[in-house]
Amino acid sequence: MIEKELLSRVSHTRKSFKDIDFNIHMIRHIRSYLPTEYRDIVVICIGTDRCTGDALGPLTGTYLSKYSLQNISVYGTIHNPVHARNLTETLDTIYSTYENPFLIAIDASLGKPTSVGYVLSGIGSLEPGTALKKDLPNVGDMYIAGIVNISGFMEFQILQSTRLSIVIDMAQAIAKLLFLMDQLLDVRETSSQ
Repeated sequence: MIEKELLSRVSHTRKSFKDIDFNIHMIRHIRSYLPTEYRDIVVICIGTDRCTGDALGPLTGTYLSKYSLQNISVYGTIHNPVHARNLTETLDTIYSTYENPFLIAIDASLGKPTSVGYVLSGIGSLEPGTALKKDLPNVGDMYIAGIVNISGFMEFQILQSTRLSIVIDMAQAIAKLLFLMDQLLDVRETSSQ
């Protein structure tokens, strides 16, 4: 995805993953995007381990899988990435495993130089592969996209030359955010009973 396409949507938020109030800000918005009725929440982390900039999704899935999650299922890790070749098959698996799941799509994005390091979240689906002109199915009821590098000319080379440090740090921040979200879902389930 490209940042300007995400920012054109009606309902979204953005915050640098380095900001001290990142988790508080993002959780407030993400909770407002979640359905009020019970639905299985599935996080689908899109990307490949073969390209530094595109590894945000699989790294997030790997870090998130290390937490003891109670309310969120995760697809897409470094060892089992969800990418262009298996995205449709993975979506078929999710929809045959869960009845009416609420999908949170996670993917890397390119944007303005001043936006690198920002995480965008909102209602609606992601269009994976847009930056590389790939025709893939839209994914998600909501999205979390991390701006890992600048958009413009030769996106594939830009993704290939993205600094691994920013991708790792951002993936860890998003995974922690979703783990905290998982704990809040546990509280919500308990308090409604």
